[in-house]
Amino acid sequence: MKPLPALELVTRLEDAEWLDPVAKKVRKVVKRTVRPRWARDILHGVPIGHPVHPLAVQVPMGSWISAAILDAFPGNNRAATVLVGVGAASAVPSAVAGFMDWSQLHPQQQRVGLVHAAANITAVSLYTASLVARTNKQQGAGKVLAFLGLGAVSLGGFLGGHLSYRQAAGVNHSEDIPHRFPSGWQALAPLEDLPEGKLHKRAVAGLPLVVFREADTVNVLSDVCSHLSGPLHEGKLKGASLSGGLTGDGGEPCVVCPWHGSTFSLRSGEVQAGPATARQPRFETRVTGGLVEVNLPGAG
Repeated sequence: MKPLPALELVTRLEDAEWLDPVAKKVRKVVKRTVRPRWARDILHGVPIGHPVHPLAVQVPMGSWISAAILDAFPGNNRAATVLVGVGAASAVPSAVAGFMDWSQLHPQQQRVGLVHAAANITAVSLYTASLVARTNKQQGAGKVLAFLGLGAVSLGGFLGGHLSYRQAAGVNHSEDIPHRFPSGWQALAPLEDLPEGKLHKRAVAGLPLVVFREADTVNVLSDVCSHLSGPLHEGKLKGASLSGGLTGDGGEPCVVCPWHGSTFSLRSGEVQAGPATARQPRFETRVTGGLVEVNLPGAG
């Protein structure tokens, strides 16, 4: 079966460079609006382990779809009006979370995301107008505006699906590592070949790893950032001195992704700061006869 013609139009949006100046301005507004790191992490979904936006949109979408069903039958004006209002109000926090995620995406993803946002803003505007019409006892106009809003938010949903499932925005880009890495202990490198207190890249079974040595302790994570596949070994080292000891400014050593600033503990792989929400695969290590070996639990 051939894809729908609309898919080709959406694909063209990925290369629509004319959207970049608009995206740049919107990014600046988003970054100025939400400054605290803790607020950004909450909006990204760091505490729950996945993006907040796809979860939050269920409330306005569910409300508006339910309102459309009620509008199709007589005698449900009051209930439909309440649902339209709930959807319009709940769309605001959902949009804030969505813009926060969008601000940390690749240019091709941001172009599609910008049109996705425009469709949803149009939908919210139509539903707000519908709510005003309904409260002024203009039920016919309110229903027409609501059905137009449903069409707009459906278009936005289609673009959101493309963004998530075709362009892989918001997914865990390290999820495949355990399925590709061989089971059991694998040779990494002689301990003496690994520099102390620095980020170092190694490959095992064709998969890139980021290595951080603390004396005789070797910490190893997947080098592919779970957010958008950034090379962690090119990132900044945080919380550790060049000699491998802690600096005393914040605890355990962390790596900051060079692309979007996601921060991971080098000892556990846990997310310390977003936009990443999924932890990095962490490899167990041991030193046998001077040779460092790694093992990924659950691999294979």
